[in-house]
Amino acid sequence: MASSLQIAGIRKSFKSVEVLKRIDIDVEPGEFLILVGPSGCGKSTLLNIIAGLEEPSAGELRIGGRNVIGVPPAQRDIAMVFQSYALYPTMTVADNIGFALEMRKVPKEARHKRIQEVAALLQIDQLLDRRPAQLSGGQRQRVAMGRALARDPQLFLFDEPLSNLDAKLRVEMRAEIKRLHLLAGITTVYVTHDQIEAMTLGSRIAVMKGGVLQQIGTPDEIYRTPVNTYVAGFIGSPTMNFIDGRIERQGAQSRFVFTGGALELPCPDTPEATLGQRPEHIHLSDDAPWRGEVVLVEPTGADTYVVVKTGVGLITVRAPANTRIRLGESVGMTVSGRHNNWFDTAGQRLG
Repeated sequence: MASSLQIAGIRKSFKSVEVLKRIDIDVEPGEFLILVGPSGCGKSTLLNIIAGLEEPSAGELRIGGRNVIGVPPAQRDIAMVFQSYALYPTMTVADNIGFALEMRKVPKEARHKRIQEVAALLQIDQLLDRRPAQLSGGQRQRVAMGRALARDPQLFLFDEPLSNLDAKLRVEMRAEIKRLHLLAGITTVYVTHDQIEAMTLGSRIAVMKGGVLQQIGTPDEIYRTPVNTYVAGFIGSPTMNFIDGRIERQGAQSRFVFTGGALELPCPDTPEATLGQRPEHIHLSDDAPWRGEVVLVEPTGADTYVVVKTGVGLITVRAPANTRIRLGESVGMTVSGRHNNWFDTAGQRLG
C-alpha cells in the first residue's frame, strides 16, 4: 500500500552555507512528485535527506506517518534508483533484482516468484541469466528499477536516473517509468534538472532555486500560472518571452507600451509590469505594427521556431511547420491576449 510523505520545515546547512531553506511539502499516497531545478538548487540534498543519507539541520520528515529523522536508511523501507545503475557486475540480472530479498532472508521460492513478477513487469524476463556488461544502458536501468521494485517499498526515490542515456532511450525510459508507476502505485519522488521529464512524468512538480521552494503544483498549473519569472523561464521549451513596459489607460481601455511597440490588452492595475508570453501564444502577422528582424529559424518537424530581434530583445515565436521565412526578414507579431502572464518589477506574479 502506498505511503504518504511529509516534509515539514526541513533545513540543511553545511557549515555556514544554508543549502535548504525551510522546505514544506506534503506528498499524498501514490503521488509522483518531481523535484526540479538547476544544479546546486538543493534538490538532490533533499532527496538524500528523505533517503537517510543526510541528516537535516532542522525540521521533520514522516513516511507513512512515522517520523524517520535519525532512522537509518535500511529501516525506512524505501528504494532508490541512481543515475549510475549501481549493479553488481558479477551477478546475473536475476540475482541483482533479488539481492535485497536475499538479504532479508526471503525464502528462495518466494524470492524466485517475485523476481519473475518484477522482470515481467519491466519486460526484462528474457534477460534474467545475463550479467550487466551484456546489457544496454536502458536495460541496466530497468534492472536497477527492478531491484528497487522487488522490495515493494513504501517510497520510491529516483536521482536523475536517465541522465546517462541517449535522447531516444530517455524518451523510452520516461514512458517505462510512468507505466511502472501507474501499475505499481508506489509513492515516488523523482529528482531531475530536465523540465521535459518534469512535465511528462509528474503528478505534481516542485520547482526549486537556491534551496528555496519556488512553486509546487500540477504540470498544467506550473506551466500556465507560474508564480514568478524564474519558474516561468525555467519551465517550458523554448522559454517564455518577457517584455518590460508601462501600462497606459484611457477610460476602460488599457494598453501595454514597450520599446518598439504597444499592445491593446487587458492590463493589471499598476504603472509598470512585465508581460510573459509563451512562444505558442505569439503569432506572426504581416500587417502587425509590432515588428522585428528574423535572426534565427529552427525547423523541428512539427513546428518552426522563429527568433525575432526587437526593441525589447529576442522574441521566440512558434509557427506552423510549413512557415516559409528568411533570415533578415522584417515580420510583425501579435498576441491573442487570452494567455497573458503579468509580473511586477520584482518578478512576482500579478493577479
